Amino acid sequence: MAGRQNSVATLSLLTAATIWGLMWYPYRSIDGAGINGVVATMTTYGVSFVLGLFLFRRQWREVKMSWWFPLIALAAGGCNLGYVLAVLNGEVMRVLLLFYMSPLWTVLLSALLLQERLDAVGAGVIALSLCGAVVMLWHPELGLPWPQRNAEWIGLAAGFMFALNNVLIRRTGELSIEVKSMVSFLGVVLCGFLVLPFMSALPSAALLESQLPLMVVIGLVLLAVNLVVQFGLTHINANRASVILLFELVVAALASWWLAGEEMSLREWTGGVLIVVASLFSGRLNQKTLPAG
Repeated sequence: MAGRQNSVATLSLLTAATIWGLMWYPYRSIDGAGINGVVATMTTYGVSFVLGLFLFRRQWREVKMSWWFPLIALAAGGCNLGYVLAVLNGEVMRVLLLFYMSPLWTVLLSALLLQERLDAVGAGVIALSLCGAVVMLWHPELGLPWPQRNAEWIGLAAGFMFALNNVLIRRTGELSIEVKSMVSFLGVVLCGFLVLPFMSALPSAALLESQLPLMVVIGLVLLAVNLVVQFGLTHINANRASVILLFELVVAALASWWLAGEEMSLREWTGGVLIVVASLFSGRLNQKTLPAG
């Protein structure tokens, strides 16, 4: 029975990683139709929030307000909104690899917020992540590592917010996963409202209506993936889970090549490998890290 449960949990994490590796594509489709990434992200996560209110109504009714909620909402909102905007405007794999520098930020934030001591593994994660970033972002003209596009800055910032979200979730162990998921969904919508005034143009009602079915489907998928990941992490060791979830990068690499014609240079692959190795080592740092979404 335990073996079957482990197999189902492994399959659930592989499914979630596959979906996240492909999630950029429908958002690009919506963006191509004329609906900017902020509106699309707000709508899809709004759908997840509304559905979650119904599914988790018992947990939501029993919750006591916490001052941690605004911080979790801000971190999750910045992470997920930044993720979408970055993959819409940049090369998928470069953005994702920079996003996966989150273990570096996790080590630093854990020391700051959780008073966790920096050990040899943590130091190795920092060193590998930084080396990977230097190799990937090296700018020959400037003679130093530097993001080439705004999307890469956003990807780095989203990875930082992802790490902050993970640390906050670990810090608030007394709060249920369902409630923290709902706060995260709401945070994406609220962060979207903060960014909307800076958008050059908003889509028309007719345009929104034309893409609404797809956005509702994405919202359903986001909620389902969240639940699937929680099941997987509940029944699988975190070290193994962190390796399985890196399958997202494999899917994204193949999908971005096949669907968008994007290819990475040898230097980018080298930097990416260093970042992935750092992510693998980071699985030893904690047993409660949760993915974005």
